[in-house]
Amino acid sequence: MDLPTVLSSSPQLSNLTSLLTSFPGFTASLASATNVTILAPSNAAFAKLAGSPILAAVMANDSRTIEALVDYHVLNGTYNSSQIMATPSFVPTHLTDMMFANVTGGQRVEAMNTAGNVTFTSGLLSTSTVSQANVVFNGGIIHVIDTFLMPPANISTSAVALGLSSAAGALEQANLVTALDTAMDVTAFIPSNEAFQAIGSALAGASPSDLASVLEYHVVNGTVAYSTDVMNGTVTTLGGGKLTLTVEDGSIFVNQAKVIIPNVLVANGVVHVIDAVLNPNATSLTPNPTATMASAAFSGATSATAVPFTSGVPVPSTTIMMPSARTGAASASATMSGSGMASGISTAGAAKATGMVQGAVGVAALFAGAWMGL
Repeated sequence: MDLPTVLSSSPQLSNLTSLLTSFPGFTASLASATNVTILAPSNAAFAKLAGSPILAAVMANDSRTIEALVDYHVLNGTYNSSQIMATPSFVPTHLTDMMFANVTGGQRVEAMNTAGNVTFTSGLLSTSTVSQANVVFNGGIIHVIDTFLMPPANISTSAVALGLSSAAGALEQANLVTALDTAMDVTAFIPSNEAFQAIGSALAGASPSDLASVLEYHVVNGTVAYSTDVMNGTVTTLGGGKLTLTVEDGSIFVNQAKVIIPNVLVANGVVHVIDAVLNPNATSLTPNPTATMASAAFSGATSATAVPFTSGVPVPSTTIMMPSARTGAASASATMSGSGMASGISTAGAAKATGMVQGAVGVAALFAGAWMGL
């Protein structure tokens, strides 16, 4: 059965059907795609858009953003729900517009199956749950989801939204925001606010160039390393220094620091939140998995009375819970193999859907009414 027929036959996808009808060129291209998995937002997903950046883009008739949004819901490859494992997989999507996805091979979405509950995690740790799985059409598979995927934002915007205000402010002070946000294929290990506060005296009087040297030691450029890609060894940082990566008992360590929030998808790669600030002049520190906090990388440093570097940093409108201690912190997967799906799942031959450039005025009316009328 073809895609338009499958979508129109499902009452819970009536808003998605109306959206695609407003863009006949895009719909025709998508309908002809093969070997794809479509994550189809339900009417309930549309109802959640009030006050969201997605709705704002639609109301502004931003057709490029709308196209990027839909592209992000199309996965390269056909993934039955039973093939999505408990170990996270980072699946490439059709979102390749470099305004939104400055990563090789297209922006990713994280797929997981927890006790039969299939979820997809996108930008800002937003989670979408599959409410109906494995709807077959002649180009692949559809999974109906209860929440729109959020295309990942850049690193500085994500840091602010996640409450990593020290990192956001430090990047501004070091004049690194543009360089980091526009770099391609980045893995960034971003310390929590508590980590910056713990060594506050060490960086209190740092010049922009000295602060930049410290921050560049937290960035690996040219490689997007999700938690499932990490293995024991060393990597070279943006500043030329070496980081030692250690996987032990299901947790990931960077020098002495522990990853407490893995796999925050960003526009140009991935961020892992760590519980300590790394020091490019203290590269021999090793992890202590049983410690409640990481060893200080800055000898003699004392804690700041307030969270540093936060002056002028916007306060996020919503709060995303971020663990600050090692006890009960989110642990990263210790799987050593690559970031693809389970063996036997095909990802070749997916056709790219394009052409979503007309019809935005009608779509604005659709979105504006959808969340109010459902």
